[in-house]
Amino acid sequence: MSAKQKMYQQIYLFIAGCLLLGNYASRPGLAAEPWTQWRGPERNGIASGASPPLTWSATENVRWKTPLPGSGISSPILWKDRILVTAAERERPNQLHLICLSRQDGSILWQRRFWGTAPTRFHSTKSSMASPTPITDGEFVYAYYGTGDVFCVDLEGRLQWQRSLAGEYGRFENRFSATSSPLLLNDLLILQCDHYGPSYAIALDKRTGQNIWKTARPKTWLSWSSPRLVPAQDGQELILCSSLKIDGLNPQTGQLLWTIDGMRRECIPTPVFGHGLIYAVSGPKGPTLAIRPGGRGNVTESHVKWENQRGAPYVPSAILVGDYYYLVDDQGISTCLDAHSGKRIWQKRLSGAYTASPIATDRSIYFTNEDGLTIVLAAHQERYIERARNRIEESVYASPVIDDGQLLIRSTRHLWCISK
Repeated sequence: MSAKQKMYQQIYLFIAGCLLLGNYASRPGLAAEPWTQWRGPERNGIASGASPPLTWSATENVRWKTPLPGSGISSPILWKDRILVTAAERERPNQLHLICLSRQDGSILWQRRFWGTAPTRFHSTKSSMASPTPITDGEFVYAYYGTGDVFCVDLEGRLQWQRSLAGEYGRFENRFSATSSPLLLNDLLILQCDHYGPSYAIALDKRTGQNIWKTARPKTWLSWSSPRLVPAQDGQELILCSSLKIDGLNPQTGQLLWTIDGMRRECIPTPVFGHGLIYAVSGPKGPTLAIRPGGRGNVTESHVKWENQRGAPYVPSAILVGDYYYLVDDQGISTCLDAHSGKRIWQKRLSGAYTASPIATDRSIYFTNEDGLTIVLAAHQERYIERARNRIEESVYASPVIDDGQLLIRSTRHLWCISK
């Protein structure tokens, strides 16, 4: 074979390989699912199939950054070519924002301003009335604020309906604003409203905003955890973590099915699900519980598979990646547990303090601290393996979001798009 023939053969093989790779990447199920709600597609903080960058800085691998008005620790959500995020005026906490940005260049496509009916107290450096993360079904966007107001708009920002839960059922009485993010199930928009006053869970018709069910939660108070759904033998169950207990409800009716005791007061993290188990933590310095769903009544003695008393966070939610369960507490102590037994695999102090919850791909776990430093760890390892450290030089309290090959980080000043 001549040198020219070898060159043509190499070019042909290169082109064929690229075409094969392109066809493989476009096959259904391989691309990452859109991040349409708090903690992503399965509410577990994982973007399977995604490949965001491992390294970046305030200038390197920054595709764009866009200033955001007001404040907030809600995460952005994604739908097709759009990013949606909430914000609130710190000086005027009754003025609420819902902003739609272009995924391509970060430009603002539209911005709506609403007026909240009952602002509550908030943390002076972290939370605001824009702490809950919005949610979308691809047709409408549902934004819930610490003022107790719920707004439904279409993807062009046109208001469809609104509700003032605080106006109807009483102002939220808690510290640090309300942060529980809404959940969608078919035609239901579900909200967890736990506070010092009369606590309740409520399901609204997502098209009209009218009540489908409302369940009083007596002896339940002061939690900021978000609801989630898990599969069970008789169908799905709605899991509500709160102070001192975890409840399982029928999501279609709001009926209480079971309860597990053993949580601490002031529950903030959202539970995750995998291996047929609910993984829940409550703080401060509370236990980590691995729970089997199902059962009726108080199932504390029968449905807790394992319990670990060390390493639980107060604010950040934990993450389950494969056979390992990862936590980071507010002071930066990270812990890896065996997801099947609860046995500690390793423990390591990370830099800084943490409010944001970790996120992950199939290969890496991203921990972002309050100073804007993100530490990237290798997943599925029996030891601590650090892959990168990246800093954007701005404070971060919101949990980042994975957008296929990109990473969205909301700082106190900007929304950053990190891209290779």
